[in-house]
Amino acid sequence: MMDVVVTGAGGFLGRHFTAALVEQGHRVLGIEVGKWNAFDFFRTDRNAWDLVIHCAAVDPHRTAIDNHALTVGAGNLRLDATMFEWAAHVRPKRVVYFSSSAAYPVDLQNDHAFPRNLREDDIRFDRLNVGTPDAIYGWLKLTGERLANAYRAQGGAITVVRPFSGYGEDQTADFPFGAFRDRAMRREDPFVVWGDGTQVRDWVHVDDVVGATLAAVDADVDGPLNLCTGVGVSMAELAAMFCAEAGYDPRFEFLTGKPAGVAYRVGDPARCREVYKPRVTLAEGVRRALSAARDA
Repeated sequence: MMDVVVTGAGGFLGRHFTAALVEQGHRVLGIEVGKWNAFDFFRTDRNAWDLVIHCAAVDPHRTAIDNHALTVGAGNLRLDATMFEWAAHVRPKRVVYFSSSAAYPVDLQNDHAFPRNLREDDIRFDRLNVGTPDAIYGWLKLTGERLANAYRAQGGAITVVRPFSGYGEDQTADFPFGAFRDRAMRREDPFVVWGDGTQVRDWVHVDDVVGATLAAVDADVDGPLNLCTGVGVSMAELAAMFCAEAGYDPRFEFLTGKPAGVAYRVGDPARCREVYKPRVTLAEGVRRALSAARDA
């Protein structure tokens, strides 16, 4: 049995990590930025912890990233820096830092004609130019990874993971998967898709995000480690999957003026598969999401 801290315990990732760890019999303390102020916890706590899963984040979705860069950047930078400062004093047995696929250089993600799966060593801090990441959120995740490296250099045990497009039945409509679920449930016609629909993402179910992360912890993997499937599915294809599962055939309306992100973001899963293989297909994830929405 471990004593575990989960930051962002009320958020999408945090809820699932908390549930999985409690089910495994561990003692879990969940803290949040809002209800139980994470900054107060980091300032006062000096307990010995077996594991810290730091998945708290301020508005990590496309609209906020593009339209509220200062809030997203400053809030997340302060949160990460405070966590690392606390960890340096407390020295948990292991920390998990959630980076992001947004940290990868955007010039590797904008060519549909020659798509390539992103590998962990596409980010190299020993190079003068690590490449331009995706918006301010990508920059702050690069900074978080540098802090993780500094923490490791001082003897701290840390696992860095880079999740791709995580999704699940209970994800909010701030994210494409949750928004598509809700539109399909309402049987909207036209069915709205932001961007031109060709944006390709690597969709990884939250159960597999949790499973891969905990497997990496058990194996003492430092990372960085992609949390991904290696399979790319476009926004238009995902929308069509939802509509087919919901049993209707709407007209699709593509809003090219809305935030859409990079063209092709798919991960290389080779390192992840050394410790864990994803189990939930996207088709199964869509079925689960609509079934859960119907039962709600």
